[in-house]
Amino acid sequence: MKNKFLGTGERGYHPLKKFKIILSGLRFAFIYDFSVLYKFVISVAVLIPVLIFNDKVNASLIILATGVMLAAEVFNTAIEAMCDYMETRYNEKILIIKDIAAAAAGISIFAWLAVLAFEIIELLPSLLKYIP
Repeated sequence: MKNKFLGTGERGYHPLKKFKIILSGLRFAFIYDFSVLYKFVISVAVLIPVLIFNDKVNASLIILATGVMLAAEVFNTAIEAMCDYMETRYNEKILIIKDIAAAAAGISIFAWLAVLAFEIIELLPSLLKYIP
């Protein structure tokens, strides 16, 4: 897609091309950042019983919290990779930038964990009915 501010890139907008780029980015995030993959798997593992036993609002909340957390994790990974690319030696300013990015990811992880904990607590009575 052409960047209207920089005047770079190709002309035209191709939604399918954008979707392909999104999937490529997710693939890299899942392969190279294990924290993204395992958190996604945990969310899906909680989401499935919530969809079965609870309402769609609870499932929507999990999806939203997971999306925010994954976006923060991917941004954190991208910022850290960019910092490491730009400066290979120790640099106090780069350390601060990376710490701030990690803090943003940490805040979203805390919110994600809180949502999952509330949903699991709410889900337990429904699941315990099926255990003999």
